[in-house]
Amino acid sequence: MVSAPHGGKLVQIGQRVNRDAFAGFKAAQTVTIGEETKSVVKDIASGVFSPIEGFMGENDYLGVIEQMRLESDVPWTIPVLLPVEDDVKLAAGDEALLADKEGAPVAVMECGETFQVSKKEYAMKVFGTEDQAHPGVSKVYDRPSRAMAGKLKAVARVDHGRFADCTLSPKETRVLFTERGWNSVVAFQTRNAPHINHEYLQKSALALVDGLFVNPVVGKKKPGDFKDEVIVDAYKALIDNYYPKSSVVLSVLHYEMQYAGPKEAIMHAIMRKNFGCTHITIGRDHAGVGNYYGPYAAQDIFKEFPDLGITPFFFKEFFYCRRCAGIASEKTCPHPEEERLSFSGTKLRKMFADGQVPPKEFMRPEVAHVIAESKAPFVE
Repeated sequence: MVSAPHGGKLVQIGQRVNRDAFAGFKAAQTVTIGEETKSVVKDIASGVFSPIEGFMGENDYLGVIEQMRLESDVPWTIPVLLPVEDDVKLAAGDEALLADKEGAPVAVMECGETFQVSKKEYAMKVFGTEDQAHPGVSKVYDRPSRAMAGKLKAVARVDHGRFADCTLSPKETRVLFTERGWNSVVAFQTRNAPHINHEYLQKSALALVDGLFVNPVVGKKKPGDFKDEVIVDAYKALIDNYYPKSSVVLSVLHYEMQYAGPKEAIMHAIMRKNFGCTHITIGRDHAGVGNYYGPYAAQDIFKEFPDLGITPFFFKEFFYCRRCAGIASEKTCPHPEEERLSFSGTKLRKMFADGQVPPKEFMRPEVAHVIAESKAPFVE
């Protein structure tokens, strides 16, 4: 049986296909939003962020940063806010049109309260640092400190572009998992093209459940990360060549990484629970960046959420051992460091930048070929 939606309710907000349905809003009733907020709207509307139905009010916001729980006591670790400029004068009960920077309609929202957000407090309690070199903290300091609550009433039809063939909603994955007879499904969160370490982790988890849900993040990322199209094409190559078709589903997640380490690991679990997954893999430095979080902080935080409703599979760091002639970890391999090849993303990126092809101990040749064929595989 696939997992119950987080909070017991799978949110589904209706799409309006005809954009004329969004006509009639005056400039004073329109709130302009950026690409990240557009992604948030889509994720709320499709149920990825169930049980929330819109942007948080102050009570939910404070509950999340102070207790890591919504006001309803449902676990939640990163606020979902709509930052607005001071010139937005909408009052609680008003209807607002959320529009992108080109003026195209995104959603209709019933406005709630407005409130002030301390950027310093947000940064410290969500990211554990005020350092604006942290990409998540930098975004917090770049946006308005005023937030508006609001419940989404309708959304514009979403065009997923080149990812349309591999974008499934939580409602769709739940139907698909049930049709396949999967009673247990493990999710794999990723923002990278797959190397052998990832494949080994996925297959280790898959050995314990009925199916694997590979769910790469597509959306704005930090410089040095793989580009979205490279990640997706690399995974298609891996799955086509090294996985039974009946054991895996590939679908992208339209979401902008926060790099919030342990707090984001919980959110990743919640989102995959809403897709119907019963388990999620949590590896070393999950959702981390730089040296802001301990290597296994994202695993330790799960101890605080016995009621999360999705089971984490914890994995230590893997490496290739020459003596073992295969993938191993500290739990399975007794050999010294000089016998080990670590799966360093920095090392792999340098190889591709230098025109080198990683050895098969690091990456499947079909995957390496996809990356090598891309003239610019990394975000600049």
